[in-house]
Amino acid sequence: MKVNVIDTVRRVLAVARRECGILVKNPIYGFCMVVFPLAVMFFFTDIMHDGQPQEMPVGVVDLDNTSTTRSLIRRLDGFQTSHVVAHYNNVEEARHAIQRNKIYAFIYIPKGTTEGMLSARQPKISFYYSSTSLTAGALLYRDLKTISTLGSAAVGQATMQARGATARQTATFLQPIVVDLHPLTNPWVNYNVYLSTMLIPGILMLFIFLITAYSIGTELKFKTNTELMQMAKGDILVALTGKFLPQTFIFLTIMYAYMAYTFGHLGFPHQGSGWMLAALGFLAVLASQAFGIFAFGLTPSLRMSMSVCSLWAVLSFTTGGFTYPVFAMDGAIEALAQLFPLRHYYMIYQKCIFNGYPLHMAWFNIMALAMFIALPFFVLGKLRKALTEYVYIP
Repeated sequence: MKVNVIDTVRRVLAVARRECGILVKNPIYGFCMVVFPLAVMFFFTDIMHDGQPQEMPVGVVDLDNTSTTRSLIRRLDGFQTSHVVAHYNNVEEARHAIQRNKIYAFIYIPKGTTEGMLSARQPKISFYYSSTSLTAGALLYRDLKTISTLGSAAVGQATMQARGATARQTATFLQPIVVDLHPLTNPWVNYNVYLSTMLIPGILMLFIFLITAYSIGTELKFKTNTELMQMAKGDILVALTGKFLPQTFIFLTIMYAYMAYTFGHLGFPHQGSGWMLAALGFLAVLASQAFGIFAFGLTPSLRMSMSVCSLWAVLSFTTGGFTYPVFAMDGAIEALAQLFPLRHYYMIYQKCIFNGYPLHMAWFNIMALAMFIALPFFVLGKLRKALTEYVYIP
């Protein structure tokens, strides 16, 4: 029994050495396993380095042109996310500017607005914004709505002070309830923290899906499958373990490098411990590799298996729940969301890493990733047959 174990380990290491040679000779592995993942990591964290979009272009149509309206426009320009870049003569010009992507929004102040406010006739001002970019539209809507509220408050303040009200009475009348807002775990409302922590792992998992299916498919394509199975002495478990051992080591290194960079160097907030991050990265890498093996076992074709992996990875971003909550989706979609590893990665991250809850709070998602890791065992027979009997068909 001891001799058999030693012999098995030797065969695994022999297959692993062979795989290392393949990884070195074929540049696509270096690019898809190291270069592109690192480029994605630095690209997304850098593009959202400021946390929120700032100085987004806004236009103004001010037909009233009084000191009051000009003061409102200066306040709008003073907001961190808004920057007044142009004044237009009418709404039509401003609308064309939005359509040409010169501005994201504009505020329309009709003639007589100041006079109407002073005489309490409730004048109307309008603001228009584009939601083609959802983040830009939401942030500018907030700024424009705040400006309209400040305009009415300024007139009310002036009126009450003219009637002899004190500053405290005026403040109480204009804002009877003061909101004390404290966003938990991400008090800066940093979009980099929300998005990079999911987009980057999702893209890493995409690369793992594709490379896993590709590495098995190319054994058939280049007719090296016989050599692989001979080195493993026909044992499919030895062949798969040895083949993916170097890849697992590389992907784990990249995953942990991402975590060290974001949570260590960039200081992304996290309540979980280092070993929780390490365990989550380990489960994510193994689950992604297992799914790639399973996809090839279902469809032992290089083209079809990579297509399945691509589709599954892309749908993961939709069903992950980090941009739109899964519980708000249709019931069937909510159920299907459990079939994507990224969904469970996100739930474990959200519960245990981001919010600091103990691991048992995410037991379902941990078990789901463990089930993904077990998927290749259901297609071992088909994989063995593919690597020993199938002929590659372009």
